[in-house]
Amino acid sequence: MRTGSSQPLIGFIGAGNMARALAGGLIQNGWQKSRLLLADPDANQRHGAEKALGVATHADNASVAAVADILVLAVKPQALAEVSRSIRAAVQPKRPLVISVAAGVRLADLARWLGAELPIVRVMPNTAALVGSGASGMHANALVTEDQRNEAESILRAVGVAIWVDNESLMDVVTAVSGSGPAYFFLAMEALESAAIDAGLPAPQARLLALETAYGAAKMALEGNEEPAMLRRRVTSPGGTTEQAVRVLEERGIRTMFRDAVRAAIQRADELARLFGKNA
Repeated sequence: MRTGSSQPLIGFIGAGNMARALAGGLIQNGWQKSRLLLADPDANQRHGAEKALGVATHADNASVAAVADILVLAVKPQALAEVSRSIRAAVQPKRPLVISVAAGVRLADLARWLGAELPIVRVMPNTAALVGSGASGMHANALVTEDQRNEAESILRAVGVAIWVDNESLMDVVTAVSGSGPAYFFLAMEALESAAIDAGLPAPQARLLALETAYGAAKMALEGNEEPAMLRRRVTSPGGTTEQAVRVLEERGIRTMFRDAVRAAIQRADELARLFGKNA
């Protein structure tokens, strides 16, 4: 992480939750607040960002786009075409590194809307970035240099882990796994909590046990050197209660359900990308 005046000026278009999470993570990692600018036409969003982060905000997107060394597009996918076209004249002279965190918008469409040969990194973060535990996939176009890749990665690593994929089509898989993934685990927590309540545990105790168990399992998987399959085998004693429960899950097709769920999400991600590009 660079320090002081050597830090690039990072501009955010959009001052909502994801922009605040990324800016907040950078600040915690030593980024100077004076090297961060947030733009949003919504006064409430600007006020919220100023209160939460203590950074400068602007109502005019183009004024931030014109000066940023790195420009983070943190707007809703359906608004990205209009926003990009509105700043195209501002970005062309400086040609910043552009990082898009808008889900499902492809690089070719974004480059067309911005109207310039720009280095662009497409990112698929997830909502866990809001608590500093995000899992993001990244893909760069051919104009992004190695130094720019490192800069982009450092921004996303401020709120979790980040991986690169060489083929942009794999961003749909990232969307299906980590982008949509938190909902899968929330559903599992919800189901386990409900099962505990049905079996007689009071609701507050059922929820605490379900959530802490999920957290502990994830912590063991992240901090250990063993694959999840090995960890599962270690807690599954032959003839014991866990073996019986896992057998039911396997017999009811848990692996098939996850495979089909991920494939459905991949298909929908592709459909939405086509739709965003076609409609703009």
